[in-house]
Amino acid sequence: MKDIYESPLNSRYASKEMKYIFSPDFKFRTWRKLWIALAESEKELGLPITDEQIAELKAHADDINYEVAEAREKEVRHDVMSHVYAYGVQCPKAKGIIHLGATSCYVGDNTDVIIMTEGLKLVRKKLVNLIDKLAKFADEYKAMPCLAFTHFQPAQPTTVGKRASLWLMDLLMDMSTLEFQLSQMRLLGSKGTTGTQASFMELFEGDEEKVKALDRKIAEKMGFDRCFPVSGQTYPRKLDSQVLYTLSGIAQSAHKFSNDLRLLQHLKEIEEPFEKNQIGSSAMAYKRNPMRSERIASLARYVIADTVNPAITASTQWFERTLDDSANKRISIPEGFLAVDAILELYINIVSGLVVYPKMIEKRLNEELPFMATENIMMAAVKKGGDRQELHERIRQHSMAAGRVVKVEGKPNDLPERIAADEAFGLTLEEIRAEMVPSNFIGRAPSQVTELLENDVRPILEKYKDLLGLEVEIKV
Repeated sequence: MKDIYESPLNSRYASKEMKYIFSPDFKFRTWRKLWIALAESEKELGLPITDEQIAELKAHADDINYEVAEAREKEVRHDVMSHVYAYGVQCPKAKGIIHLGATSCYVGDNTDVIIMTEGLKLVRKKLVNLIDKLAKFADEYKAMPCLAFTHFQPAQPTTVGKRASLWLMDLLMDMSTLEFQLSQMRLLGSKGTTGTQASFMELFEGDEEKVKALDRKIAEKMGFDRCFPVSGQTYPRKLDSQVLYTLSGIAQSAHKFSNDLRLLQHLKEIEEPFEKNQIGSSAMAYKRNPMRSERIASLARYVIADTVNPAITASTQWFERTLDDSANKRISIPEGFLAVDAILELYINIVSGLVVYPKMIEKRLNEELPFMATENIMMAAVKKGGDRQELHERIRQHSMAAGRVVKVEGKPNDLPERIAADEAFGLTLEEIRAEMVPSNFIGRAPSQVTELLENDVRPILEKYKDLLGLEVEIKV
């Protein structure tokens, strides 16, 4: 529909898979799975629930009668009780035991944890594929010298692959954080109105072991190894904050990459993919704007800022429960996941088609290399009998003059020619240029890349090899 607002994260950016995880259908199907897990667990612990009732619930786990639930919600203004009612319409024999002893947060909060966990697993899949593709790029270009920068001023050379390894290192740190966060995901369980499990103590006639076993059974049936040991009516809202900070870390890494790539594209050294019929500018037909990198930066800023929402929510909850978290959670959590999903797809797309221009990389490095090679040139002259202190001063003067030629006159760097013409050095132009081989100035860059790939990347790719092979296609 064109006459109502729709989030661009939904209509333009996020993947079908992530959008489904946060869809109403996934949520309400999960509600029914939780009601089945509750009924099964209560039956196993001795409550008078029959196999026939359980079978009836399972028979209608997926064919949700949405129209009945929606009509009921208009009457009672309560989403959970509307779906309890609709489920009961389909399951008349089980009607009386649906949601037995539970509060709304039993389905609401447990489902939120399940949704975030599934979202993190999808993020992990895409992060693994991104690491794989970026690792291949780093390996391919690990020995190609290029000009490195500090303060965006020319510094010592590095390699194209070594620079990519910096982006890769950020992602490896994100993977570590993501794996830890997944290990911390746990269900609310069945805690009741204020977290005391009083309603379940009533159901099980004061048997604490059965009440504790109920949490364990529900967690196991839903694919988790534990529940929060204590809570109010809801799971601790710090969990939302921790999850969003995990997503923020990925956004930070992607933003850094997008900044570097846009600068490299300006330098004409490396470009993001640009399709045959893509238009870069409505006014300037020749332009190849880095729109994918720019979109990463734009979405990343949103995610980084979005982390403030659950942080404030976690810090402002009152005692065992207030409802001022609900509307915020409905927006901040899904939008954070959808944005990171879009960021990772863009990142994968870019890395899969990076365009490298070796001649431009070589040209820019050679323009600055004479300055960087002055120490080597001076040592070569000393070996021929030159005075180190005198040569240092002469090189300083020649370097200043050559710098003026480049900056003021716009001419090529003529420092090698100036030194060759200075008899104090006793070096020919050929000897000077022999000291300016780029590979002599890159230190351990190739080895560092190789070691990172072997020691840090390979174990991750091996661990998650079943997740590899993902193909992405950006929408606009």
